[in-house]
Amino acid sequence: MSGAVLVAIAAAIGNLLQGWDNATIAGAVLYIKKEFHLESNPSMEGLIVAMSLIGATLITTWSGGVADWLGRRPMLILSSVLYFVGSLVMLWSPNVYVLLLGRLLDGFGVGLVVTLVPIYISETAPPEIRGLLNTLPQFTGSGGMFLSYCMVFGMSLMPSPSWRLMLGVLFVPSLVFFFLTIFFLPESPRWLVSKGRMLEAKRVLQRLRGREDVSGEMALLVEGLGIGGDTTIEEYIIGPADDVADDQDIAVDKDQIKLYGAEEGLSWVARPVKGGSTVSVLSRHGSTMSRRQGSLVDPLVTLFGSVHEKMPETGSMRSALFPHFGSMFSVGGNQPRNEEWDEENLVGEGEDYPTDRGEDSDDELHSPLISRQTTSMEKDMHSGHGPLSTFRHGSQVQGAHGEGGGAGSMGIGGGWQVAWKWTEREDESGQKEGGFKRIYLHQEGFPGSRRGSIVSLPGGEGTGEAEFVQASALVSQPALYSKDLLREHTIGPAMVHPSETAKGSLWHDLQDPGVKRALFVGVGLQILQQFSGINGVLYYTPQILEQAGVGILLSNLGISSSSSSLLISALTTFVMLPAIAVAMRLMDLSGRRTLLLTTIPILIASLIVLVISNLVHMNSVVHAVLSTVSVVLYFCFFVMGFGPTPNILCSEIFPTRVRGICIAICALTFWICDIIVTYSLPVLLKSIGLAGVFGMYAIVCCISWVFVYLKVPETKGMPLEVITEFFSVGARQAEADKNN
Repeated sequence: MSGAVLVAIAAAIGNLLQGWDNATIAGAVLYIKKEFHLESNPSMEGLIVAMSLIGATLITTWSGGVADWLGRRPMLILSSVLYFVGSLVMLWSPNVYVLLLGRLLDGFGVGLVVTLVPIYISETAPPEIRGLLNTLPQFTGSGGMFLSYCMVFGMSLMPSPSWRLMLGVLFVPSLVFFFLTIFFLPESPRWLVSKGRMLEAKRVLQRLRGREDVSGEMALLVEGLGIGGDTTIEEYIIGPADDVADDQDIAVDKDQIKLYGAEEGLSWVARPVKGGSTVSVLSRHGSTMSRRQGSLVDPLVTLFGSVHEKMPETGSMRSALFPHFGSMFSVGGNQPRNEEWDEENLVGEGEDYPTDRGEDSDDELHSPLISRQTTSMEKDMHSGHGPLSTFRHGSQVQGAHGEGGGAGSMGIGGGWQVAWKWTEREDESGQKEGGFKRIYLHQEGFPGSRRGSIVSLPGGEGTGEAEFVQASALVSQPALYSKDLLREHTIGPAMVHPSETAKGSLWHDLQDPGVKRALFVGVGLQILQQFSGINGVLYYTPQILEQAGVGILLSNLGISSSSSSLLISALTTFVMLPAIAVAMRLMDLSGRRTLLLTTIPILIASLIVLVISNLVHMNSVVHAVLSTVSVVLYFCFFVMGFGPTPNILCSEIFPTRVRGICIAICALTFWICDIIVTYSLPVLLKSIGLAGVFGMYAIVCCISWVFVYLKVPETKGMPLEVITEFFSVGARQAEADKNN
């Protein structure tokens, strides 16, 4: 697990450079306009500051698509090179036009980092701590701003401060970032799988997870290549095969599915629960309630919420940086394997799956090890990629002592498991035909028990000698088992290469209902975040602290007004760091949605106090205290919720095939809104005044809270592929509700 943490920290250095650049130009521009005599040319001064923003906006238009084509790592390397070259150009810049070129190159690096770092961290982080690691960019960005403000403040105390040195010193951390991207950061395993480079992806996963057995997650990455599809939500009761019924033949019972353990003679049985899944029932109930309330709450939100409500206490809420209980089943990923009973495997471990190109290389797919038992017309369920998974005999639920890891042969993180079952049906001519179904499983409650031959739901009475697990199941067509193969009536494991699965029409993929719903959520969050007031509060902070007497105190210490403004900005960013640290801890405990719903009201209250303090005449001391407290609270709660969460959610909710282009769309929205807010603020201040601006921001925050409550689901602790599957199911359910 430490491998994923270190990789995320290294990738987040790119955001440190972004924060460093933003803070440095704020101080350096004071001396730039003096040297180039820009006091009478405010438009050129504004262009120097905004050139980085322009560059970030321009490069974002194509960065996502290129990242899906070339990979995440090459784009991060390019960003470090752009940072490095841009800083050297600014260090040299003999005139204002060369300075503009350096700022443009620097903006290109900023744009790539803002788009690619959240993708990269989400695709490499385990689900249990993905929120924590994806909050790192917010922390390093604010940390970079603080360090830069301190550096510029120190330089401002010199007799003749050099703005070239202020801007050019960026080449030092950018060089560090370059070496990290070249020699330390691996390529995203999800991107590697999408290109069919399975062996390389497996090695990267083993390094990130710190264990050899990553077969379940490898299978998950392959399944994530699909988009859309008909997914059903079912529910199973899972228990030992010999305890389900007395001498009952599982192959004859059409209501049971058999799961095989790694040890000879060890097997498990899954019995579908009549009446549908608890998740689906809760979701339908939520949809009914939504219709009674005017169809306001999105069924997607209810669907995600029902999953988290049914999580056991040992679920994915626990951070993997601390002792945790792993997955819902006791997965013996580190147990010795006994494969003697599985002598009829079609493909042995380590043997290559033949590609459609006939190449013998890293690009070859390791087939899921499917026993010849699969080709019989039993409804047997097998785990994929590697030897058959182990379910530890004696208890399905991992013990409280934290044995094992969060994922094993079938484990895919966050308490989820991946498996397949063989289904059979009769066609019109009466002939039997079979096919695979992929299943994502997650425990819904607590171990149950049975009396006699009757399986009881969790909470029923029992002897405790034979335990059962109630599990939700997302059942869909496997990504590698194409519809074309179904039409050919194949028997057995006939599958296509992952690189072929990942191909498809980009426009068609973007039209998928689940992708469109995810884009609506992502773009909406980016728009509301930018119009929630952070730029206005940052703009007003020096004035507020000046009124609070900070400026007078600093002037008495012999510090000039320009140096005072830099020190005040440094103190402001320093206050953010503890709040971001708290958000890092809570992001995977409370969840993204909960953090937004609890922090946005504080933003609203802070803005309302600022409005009142600017409308009502009051004592100057009272005014300064109210304003200062409101600004500090706004900053702290913004960086805990609305600051990092939109980027985290945007990096989680899109399928692998279109993740790059979709996040680029969200990032482009972010930059466009940033430009609008930045350049409209002076106009708004003149037209409606400071109180009017803060009042408008408060209204936007109210709209944001309503939007989050109605449209934004909770994604904590869920594998990325499961999240996108739920978006697909929820979008189709919403369409069905609309049609009804």
